[in-house]
Amino acid sequence: MKQTLLVAVLALLLTACGAQGNETRPDMGMNNDGMMLRHHAEIPAEYAGLKNPIPADDESLERGAALYTTNCASCHGDGGMGDGPAGSALVPAPAPVAHTSQMMADDYLFWRISEGGAPFATSMPAWKVLDEQSRWDIVNYMRALGAGTVHPANGMGGEAYDPAVQAAHQDEMLAKAVEQEVITQEEADTFRLAHDALEQYRNEHPEITNSGGNATEREAAILSTLVDEAIITQTQADIFQDIHERLGPSGLMP
Repeated sequence: MKQTLLVAVLALLLTACGAQGNETRPDMGMNNDGMMLRHHAEIPAEYAGLKNPIPADDESLERGAALYTTNCASCHGDGGMGDGPAGSALVPAPAPVAHTSQMMADDYLFWRISEGGAPFATSMPAWKVLDEQSRWDIVNYMRALGAGTVHPANGMGGEAYDPAVQAAHQDEMLAKAVEQEVITQEEADTFRLAHDALEQYRNEHPEITNSGGNATEREAAILSTLVDEAIITQTQADIFQDIHERLGPSGLMP
């Protein structure tokens, strides 16, 4: 019965992916506008405040790996970097869930998996067809992909999350922003400094992920802490947030 259900669900996913197969990817600015909207989104009351009740143990990660490979990897990629074969023409592009799951709280991830793309007019199916444990197992597995504690299955294709690759992509983005005169080189250097401090703090304090609020609010709270601890200045924090807002509409931020 479970196998039949999973096959049916996979068919639903591929149908949704194929619905936009003749479209090209949008300009990155359009995609990022949607990303910013999702990061600012208010979580519905029925999901707000939920915490994952399933320990991220070997059993959960094994279940999550099977569920993710069957239901998610075709679009999001084996490694969760949004580069699965069925997602190559989706508008907007599938999220790099290995990375974004490190920033999003349990309630947000469970909401998005459960309701799919309907709240934001994307192609992602609603996964409420899976029971709650299965959805939480997927959350655990996505987070493990981003943390590098599991090796991606080789089922659908796609790269594994690599912080060094992400850093290279950010350097490329900032270089293009300077070249296009969206920001100055000095602003790019400030952005990189504040971003690196923010990421280090987030990695050292994983509990911040479930500290309440949306991703933007949690980011602002971390920046405030970094200022209080004299790791960055208030001016640097302000410049970082200003550049973040400018890079979105520019189409440069992935």
